[in-house]
Amino acid sequence: MKVVVDLTRCQGYAQCAFAAPDVFTIRGDEALLYDSDPDERQRERVERAAAACPVQAIVLDRQDGRRRAPPTPP
Repeated sequence: MKVVVDLTRCQGYAQCAFAAPDVFTIRGDEALLYDSDPDERQRERVERAAAACPVQAIVLDRQDGRRRAPPTPP
């Protein structure tokens, strides 16, 4: 699984860091650090983190070729 965060959309709510603390870390007031290629054991937590992101800034490329991307604005 590959993880990409659109940092122009990210608002620093830190929901991802709560859902998957081994993958996402908030430093200071707004700096988001993340593992772009987390271990497969983190899959469920990363998917939960992506779903919890209020601004849908997290995109997942799964090994099965499917992609979970944020919805496009209307």
